[in-house]
Amino acid sequence: MTNTPLNTIKQLVDSAIEETDDSGIRFKLRTASQLVDVVQSRNDDLLDSLENADLNDELQEELHNMGYIE
Repeated sequence: MTNTPLNTIKQLVDSAIEETDDSGIRFKLRTASQLVDVVQSRNDDLLDSLENADLNDELQEELHNMGYIE
């Protein structure tokens, strides 16, 4: 797993789930963890679309330099 802000949030939330015995808090943390998964999935889909888009060379280079595409 790469070290991204979303992955860090996911790890922190999952760790907190393991550390609490309060069922209400566990429910809220599991919900937050699932929402992080949704955001990650949407982000992955957007990156795939961006990488497959027909971009001019200058824009493609700028997006690569900013880390949006490989």
